[in-house]
Amino acid sequence: MKNELQGSEGVARPVDALLAAYSAGTLDPSLHALVASHLLMKPDSRDFVRALEALAASELENVKPEPLSRRDERLASIFAAEPVVAPPLLSSVGSSLLPAPLRHYLGHDIEAIRWRTKLPGVKEFRIEDKGRGDASLLWVRAGRRMPSHTHEGSEVTLVLKGAFSDVTGHYGRGDIAIAESDLDHKPMTDADEDCICFAVTDAPLHLTGPLGRLLDRFFGDHR
Repeated sequence: MKNELQGSEGVARPVDALLAAYSAGTLDPSLHALVASHLLMKPDSRDFVRALEALAASELENVKPEPLSRRDERLASIFAAEPVVAPPLLSSVGSSLLPAPLRHYLGHDIEAIRWRTKLPGVKEFRIEDKGRGDASLLWVRAGRRMPSHTHEGSEVTLVLKGAFSDVTGHYGRGDIAIAESDLDHKPMTDADEDCICFAVTDAPLHLTGPLGRLLDRFFGDHR
């Protein structure tokens, strides 16, 4: 992941803000699952997250705690609350394509997915419709060039299988690609293997160019 994880020393990378939000616990469930999966697949990124967590812990040590008022009342409220039942953990047995955090987010492994043809050579499984954006799994045939498109917001993509390239670099398994609203690109998958990605957007994308505008008319608003 050339442009996201191999920046010059001391230069902020686009993915740093995403990792910082993860360490602070402020990401929504789809992005949290995406980053947690990336950290399992790319151990080098864990050092940055650990450094952020250590910094946050050191700052907390310098905070003077305030006296806890109504202690007995608060404890009674906690003990009276309904217990939180955690969802059952999925077995690690099965496909190794989906990292555990993403399997837990989906609730099942990839074999249970019912893919829908989005475009010729492109299949999609929409996991979450977030209003203006969504979270989806995409399966793109090897050697396929996607239509040129831009984004009203951002698109964060985690590569699960295969690889693709665009004007920002080449992305393989475990890499995160971040496309902001000013990027007009047409990703192309590597010729030797189909590419499966997990993509999270916060706004619709728009196909560009003559063919793109025609396809956008027929496919752009379909859910």
